[in-house]
Amino acid sequence: MRDPRFDVWAPFAKRLRVQVDGEIYDMRRSDESWWRPIGVPELPDEGPHAEADYGYLIDDDPTPYPDPRSRRQPGGVHGLSRTFDAQWYEWEDHDWRGRQLAGAVIYELHIGTFTPDGTLDAAIERLDHLVDLGVDFVEPLPVNAFNGDTGWGYDGTYWYAVHEPYGGPLAYQRFVDACHQRGIGVIQDVVYNHLGPSGNYLGKFGPYLANQHQTSWGDAVNLDGFDSDQVRRYIIDNVLMWVRDFHVDGLRLDAVHALVDTRATHILEDISMEVEAYSAHVGRPLTLIAESDMNAPRVIQPRVAGGYAITAQWSDDFHHAAHVCLTGEAEGYYEDFASTRGGGMGSLKKVLTNGFFHDGAMSTFRRRRHGRPLAPGTNAWRLVASTQNHDQIGNRARGDRLSESLSTRQLAVGATLLMCSPFTPMLFMGEEWGSTTPFQFFASHPEEDLAKSVTEGRIREFSRMGWDESEIPDPQDPDTFRRSKLDWMELDHPERSELLNIYRQLIALRREHPELTAPWLRDVSVEYFVSEQVFAFWRGDLEIVLNFSDQPQSIDLDVDVRWTQYRELPQILFATDDEITLDGERVRMPGHSAAVFGPTPE
Repeated sequence: MRDPRFDVWAPFAKRLRVQVDGEIYDMRRSDESWWRPIGVPELPDEGPHAEADYGYLIDDDPTPYPDPRSRRQPGGVHGLSRTFDAQWYEWEDHDWRGRQLAGAVIYELHIGTFTPDGTLDAAIERLDHLVDLGVDFVEPLPVNAFNGDTGWGYDGTYWYAVHEPYGGPLAYQRFVDACHQRGIGVIQDVVYNHLGPSGNYLGKFGPYLANQHQTSWGDAVNLDGFDSDQVRRYIIDNVLMWVRDFHVDGLRLDAVHALVDTRATHILEDISMEVEAYSAHVGRPLTLIAESDMNAPRVIQPRVAGGYAITAQWSDDFHHAAHVCLTGEAEGYYEDFASTRGGGMGSLKKVLTNGFFHDGAMSTFRRRRHGRPLAPGTNAWRLVASTQNHDQIGNRARGDRLSESLSTRQLAVGATLLMCSPFTPMLFMGEEWGSTTPFQFFASHPEEDLAKSVTEGRIREFSRMGWDESEIPDPQDPDTFRRSKLDWMELDHPERSELLNIYRQLIALRREHPELTAPWLRDVSVEYFVSEQVFAFWRGDLEIVLNFSDQPQSIDLDVDVRWTQYRELPQILFATDDEITLDGERVRMPGHSAAVFGPTPE
């Protein structure tokens, strides 16, 4: 029987041979420019360790190149591919039935810096911490094979392979299995909008890239040009690989605004249709989350309404409004959120009640109008909100977290806002205890010229913004990576464990009160007091009050018809500070504090 693992799509090749464990075999071209080997013996059926190292010799080039669909790259992105049979893993997640995104809490993490060892197996040892915290999903940054040992993963070149320094594909299966056995789903971050600058040999095989379209990272992926059907299939098959072979519960699709596709059916719509069909087949919910800065409702609208039917999308607007309220920063893309009527609280009100801030409004940063309103009735949980994430921390010059500039009390206010908002909350690893380690931009390109280019580009980017060059970490310096690792010993500090307990309470509160997971923006109402820096919003029968000021404030709760059905006055359901007091309808809040109030039923 022919072994299909060595089949490859290579329309650019005039002659193709495959080298398998040192032996070279001719290949024959078949339909749609797929090449199949002649005479390669079938690999022995002896489990996951029945491996073969292989590469392709294109035309007269004596260099064997990796498989575009390589499942393993043990020698790095420039080395030979290695076979991997995903079907041999014995899964123990038989009781796992999946988890819908609505009502869930996501935890974003980077495998290489989540633990001291920086491996998938080491991450398994910390999963019980996440169970205790109460999160529903983990969202690892990309784990595909990329150049060098350390990096964020967004410059991957082999999308089908799991990064070997993390442990490779078998370790990834163990990781997902361990998550499911603990009741945690996995949403894997993937990148389909570009390929990394080193190890990208796909262009030798076929038209994977489209020079007619450009992205910030170079040529776009060829989604709509000549011979693009197979490129689209390359992406869709990769999507199905993650949910089928690795049992993941969803994908986070990086920077979908850079997926340049002029076809009548957008690639995102194709992806959503395939995932929907597979979800029906396996009988468990599968989630797609888009990172999109377009503020385009069509991304999450159903196909019958002309949308792409992606489950949810990231909300930059929530982050920016919350960041302005918490920090007072007003530069760059924060300017619009700080300069609107009511300042940061005015922009936060618009986001909490409308979903988008830029809904056709002027964007000073972009020097044009941006976005359009969400369709009426859009479920609020379809927007994934955060006060910190890998982008908003790591793309600052020093990779500094909020904990560097805010007190623990202020961090607790931010946590209350996030967890009580109508959106799907997402934490970034270590946020739950106010981690003080930065998350800086790091890479480990072994090529001297590329390494120098990355370092100089980073310095040039932030020097233009007024940063002193000496303060900008060198991405290629191994210490930049080491500084970004979480310090789990911080949990022994009383102030850190106190904040962790606040996050635990807030996540538990979401489960206890259906008002906090209700999907309707129409049920959110807001009032704020600029001079006092007090912000209050309603979620059904619950009122959430945030004191952004460093001074004590006293306000009257908005006890209206919503509470007339109850015999007693409101009570404190949650507070970040023991000194928050309630006298009838009058609440006194210390500086930088937050609380949730609700009625006492009969």
